[in-house]
Amino acid sequence: MRNHASARTLALTSTAILGAALLTGCGDQGAATVGSDGTKTVSVGVSGNIFDLSIRVAEENGYFAKHNIKIKYVTLNASTGTSGLQSGSVQFLNASPTSFLAALSKGLPEISIATNGGGNPLGIVVSSDFAKKHHLTADTPGKQVAKALAGSTAGASSANTKAEAGMFLKANGVQSSKVKWVSLPNPAADKAALAKGEVDWFITSEPIPLQVQHDGDGVVVADPEKVPQWAYEDAGYGQAVVVQKSFAKSDAATVKGFATAVHQATAYLDSHKPDDKKVLAAARKTLPGVPDDVLSTSVSQVDWPASAKMDAAGWAKTVAFVKDGIGAVPDASVSSEDWTNKYLP
Repeated sequence: MRNHASARTLALTSTAILGAALLTGCGDQGAATVGSDGTKTVSVGVSGNIFDLSIRVAEENGYFAKHNIKIKYVTLNASTGTSGLQSGSVQFLNASPTSFLAALSKGLPEISIATNGGGNPLGIVVSSDFAKKHHLTADTPGKQVAKALAGSTAGASSANTKAEAGMFLKANGVQSSKVKWVSLPNPAADKAALAKGEVDWFITSEPIPLQVQHDGDGVVVADPEKVPQWAYEDAGYGQAVVVQKSFAKSDAATVKGFATAVHQATAYLDSHKPDDKKVLAAARKTLPGVPDDVLSTSVSQVDWPASAKMDAAGWAKTVAFVKDGIGAVPDASVSSEDWTNKYLP
């Protein structure tokens, strides 16, 4: 069962080195450790959105335990993700294709060992006042939504999500330049700006847009179902599990166990409904405080693969989206040396 997705894409910035220093300032706290029972504890970089769910499902369903692996979660962002992996603060990084391709463009020795989500689970949410003024609902056709957004003030906390909003507007006959853009530091600031009336709408990854709608503060007027350019069929892989090549070589058994557990988790998510008891339990731990109906809808918007295996066609589609679709990594490219299925069952 393929569910269309939205997913946040990340941009690698020049503050990465500082991020690494902050992560490792007290020593190599993220180094893998082995307990007296032979269980290995590894650190995993996550970003606090719906794509982290497969990692949590693998833990909650006991898939990591079957391979004698324990998980330590480290929340990272666009500035610290790749640097955290390179510094050894984390051994595994749940990365967006944008951050992975940006790292490859800089010559960093990373390799993708699995894909654990497709598409881009994004939402455009307008304020309740704006929705009323322009007669917008969640079911309003895309062309009518885009027409209403022309001349409005929009918030974006990522150049990538701004570009993805631009794709939606252009596909519906409106140029992105017709919108006044406000650059904000993070999705929480997007939400705050909407509440204060500083912007008419914003775009970011789920579950924040759906949570705004749940709280009665806005209406989600565009999602992957309405914007096919964001979905897996057009955008390709939305998430990848990435490691340093040196770690993959030095600890192949752990890498294989981790990749296998993620493979089992994505297969579980693919074959179970978004409101499945175990899925919701894991989602609550992934995104604490988010209402169950928001969690279920967010889960349904991700294309959870039945297999975590990758192929050349999937990466070609992903590179085209990142390079040409949103212009995030102008020199993006990927070769057979940058991804592998050898650690998957």
